[in-house]
Amino acid sequence: MITYQEAEQYISDIPKFAGKHTLEDTQRLLALLTGNTIKSKIIHVAGTNGKGSVCAYLRSVLMESGASVGMFISPHLETTRERISIGNDMIPEEEFVRIFEQVRRVVREDDRQCILNGQEPGSNHPSYFEFLFMMAMTYFKEKAPEYIILETGLGGRLDATNSVSGKSVCVITEIGFDHMQYLGNTLEKIAGEKAGIMEPSVPVVFADKRPSVTGILKKYAEEKGCPVHFVTKDDITEINIGNKTIDFSLRTGYYKYVGLSLNGSACYQTENASLAVKTLEILMQKDKRICEESIRRGLMKAYWPGRMEEVFPGIYLDGAHNEDGIEAFLNSVKEIPCEGRRLLLFGVVQDKQYEKMIRQIASADLFSEVAVTVLETDRSASLEKLREIWGQYKICCFFHQDAQEAYHHLLSDRKEADIIYIAGSLYLIGQMKSLMRRIPDD
Repeated sequence: MITYQEAEQYISDIPKFAGKHTLEDTQRLLALLTGNTIKSKIIHVAGTNGKGSVCAYLRSVLMESGASVGMFISPHLETTRERISIGNDMIPEEEFVRIFEQVRRVVREDDRQCILNGQEPGSNHPSYFEFLFMMAMTYFKEKAPEYIILETGLGGRLDATNSVSGKSVCVITEIGFDHMQYLGNTLEKIAGEKAGIMEPSVPVVFADKRPSVTGILKKYAEEKGCPVHFVTKDDITEINIGNKTIDFSLRTGYYKYVGLSLNGSACYQTENASLAVKTLEILMQKDKRICEESIRRGLMKAYWPGRMEEVFPGIYLDGAHNEDGIEAFLNSVKEIPCEGRRLLLFGVVQDKQYEKMIRQIASADLFSEVAVTVLETDRSASLEKLREIWGQYKICCFFHQDAQEAYHHLLSDRKEADIIYIAGSLYLIGQMKSLMRRIPDD
C-alpha cells in the first residue's frame, strides 16, 4: 500500500503526462468504477464566482434538514482531501489512498486495453481534475449520501462533472471574465459554456445580474425545456452588516424570508446564499424535511474558508482572484468599519487579468499600503511585472519574494486600529492559511 503523500504526489504529477479528454471518456471510466448505480440526488453548480460558497450553503442546510451530503469542490486551499467530503468531513487519508488505488487500477487496465487497440500508452490517462472527480464519485458510490453536490472546475459544457446525468437541479452563479483562453473572451460566450451543465427538463437557478448573460441562460434553458428560477438584485433587501454577521431579507416566488443571517462580513454572500435558498425551494418540493427553519439554521451555520474570513482579529482573507471578485472584495472592505489604516497583501497568478485587478484596487483608494508578493507556484506573476504595473499608481507599495516576508512586513508596520486584508489569488489564501497555523498574528 502506498502512502497518502505518494498518492497525492502521483495526482500532482498528472499534468506532466496527461491531457483533458472527452465526456465520453470520463463516462466510460466512471461506468467501470461505479457501474452507473449512484442513486444520490445530484446538484450541479457552475459559474465564475461564488460556486464554493453556494455549495457550502446548500450542504449546511441539507445537513440541518437531516440529509446526508457528499460534496466535490475545486480548487482546494491547503490539502487535496478538501475536494472530497461527506458532511463536513473531508475524506480521511487512508480512505483517500484506498480510493486512489481503485481508480488507478481501473485506469491502468483501461490503458492496457487501449494499447491492445493500437493507441499510445497513457494517451487515455485522466487529467488531474478528471482523476479526482472519479475518486470522488467512487467514494460517493460507497458512502451513498442522499445528495451529491458537484462544483465544476471551469466552464461547464466540457467539464468532467458534466459527465453525470439524472441531475435534480443545476445552479449557475455569477458569470464574469475568467479563464477566457478556454471559455471565450465575451460574457456571452462564457455564459454559453456555463449553460452547458443544463440537462433537459431539469430546473436551473441563476442570478439575473447582466441582461446579456441572462438572455443567453434563458435561451439555453428554453431549448432544453428547463424550468427557470432566478434571483434578482431587487429580491435581496434590508442588508445589514453587523459585528461578524450579515442580516438580509429575501423574496422568492414562494416565500418572503425576513431577517436571514449569515456568518461573516462579505456582503456578496447575500447573493450566493439567495441562490442556495432558491435551489433548496426546488428540492423541498420532494424533500419535506427542508423547511424555512432548517434554511435559517443552515445558512447561519455555514462556513466557507477564504471568503472575507477573519482569521485573526483585524486580519481578513478573501479569495478574490478576478475582476468581479476584486469588485466584490472592495465593496465588502468599504462596509467593514476601520478606525485606522487598511493594509493589503496582494499576490496573483499570471494568467489572470491582473493589470485590471490592480487598477481596480488602486482606483478604490482604500488601502494606505500594499505588500506585493510572489506565490509558491509556477503560475505566479513575476515580481518584476508586478512592480511595473503597481508603479503606475500613486500608492505606497512594498515588494517581497515570498508571502511570509510580506505578511511579517505588514504585521511589523501595523498599528492597533489597522486592518490587514489578504487577496488576489486562492493560491495565496491557501498559502497564508497554512502559514498562519505555524505563526502567531503578532
